[in-house]
Amino acid sequence: MAAGYADLLKTRYAARLLVGTLVGRLPNATAALAVVLFVRGQGGSYALAGALSAIYGVCNALGQPLLGRAVDLYGQPRVMLPASVLSGLGMALLAAVGVEPRWPAYVAMVIAGFFTPPLEGGLRALWPAVLQRTDRVHAAYALDAVAQEVMFAVGPLLVTLCVAAWSAAAALLVINAIGVLGALSVAISAPSRQWRSAPREAHWLGALRAPGLLVLIGAFFFVGLALGSIAVAAVAYADLHGGGMVSSYLLSALGVGALAGGLVYGARQWPGRPESRLRLLVGLLALGYLPLFLVPGVAGMTALTGLAGVFLAPALACAFVVVDRHAPKGTVTEAFSWLVTTFGVGSAAGASVAGPALESGGPAAGFAVAGVSGVAGLLVLLSMKRFLGDPVAPVDDAVRAENDRNGAVEPGFRAGHQA
Repeated sequence: MAAGYADLLKTRYAARLLVGTLVGRLPNATAALAVVLFVRGQGGSYALAGALSAIYGVCNALGQPLLGRAVDLYGQPRVMLPASVLSGLGMALLAAVGVEPRWPAYVAMVIAGFFTPPLEGGLRALWPAVLQRTDRVHAAYALDAVAQEVMFAVGPLLVTLCVAAWSAAAALLVINAIGVLGALSVAISAPSRQWRSAPREAHWLGALRAPGLLVLIGAFFFVGLALGSIAVAAVAYADLHGGGMVSSYLLSALGVGALAGGLVYGARQWPGRPESRLRLLVGLLALGYLPLFLVPGVAGMTALTGLAGVFLAPALACAFVVVDRHAPKGTVTEAFSWLVTTFGVGSAAGASVAGPALESGGPAAGFAVAGVSGVAGLLVLLSMKRFLGDPVAPVDDAVRAENDRNGAVEPGFRAGHQA
């Protein structure tokens, strides 16, 4: 298994693109924590910190698909580099002006959030050209999903170390400077400079005109909602079981489970069509979330959260393949960005839904939100199966590479009208 991933990373540019993308996404992965620490260090309230983080998140959700569409139209370097610099300048503005008066801080969050470069979608658009073989592309999607778990574990640690060594303002500046360097490493690479999206049909909905993509967005909104509720419920559980590091145990176990599941999933080729496999994986993911409402002792709960995470990275990796198959021609970066955005919005919604559930029913009710959300995501995929259908493929389709999203004519659009 390790040899397969090592072989993948030995492919020219693969390691550089993966590492550069992860480093470039550090500011986004750590923004919530860094902003809260900065606001509190400035004497601001948690309410203000939450408001600034919410503005960042909303603007990020709006900006990702729009910037992804710009990447599909104009190429990666023309969008990624200016966006990363502007996003970094937004955080630098916050560090410079502080939280009083408040309107400059809000402006800074709008800039930083909206211009966060769509590096995640951009990387997935590059993999087919860099890796060439379908099996390697699928393994790269799995490795990408696993690497996210590592980034979200390491990023907060880096912020904490910067705050301890210097200050919260320095942490904002350092993390975002590192992020710009990561985006620069990707954008000036040959694959990024040479990549061009397929000619796209002129349509204001862009990637969203694909029914299959809308189904995926609906399903993974609920998967994100499940994860957001688990994060909040874990803190409430810790309060009743000794506090301290208990919530960290649970969330770390969730991440370790996802890491292990992703590594195993990406190490082999799986039979059948990815749409069917996705329904199975999301079903297993929901099945893993359901027992969490039992809230046993710390050791048992840690084991349950570890098991709950096992199918997360495989489900994400499979979803990336399905997005690549269903995205309309010329919209692949935008399509990936929509999935990323929806997942993040769902996570934020999960945190807000879990709060009232915890107030009324304690940790069991909070974790029950995750189980119900996982089942809801599965129901979306099952009820909308016809839009992610598994038709009997003709011979030509059977041998078509799974990441060839351009092989079929899209109904209702004429190739003569291209943007």
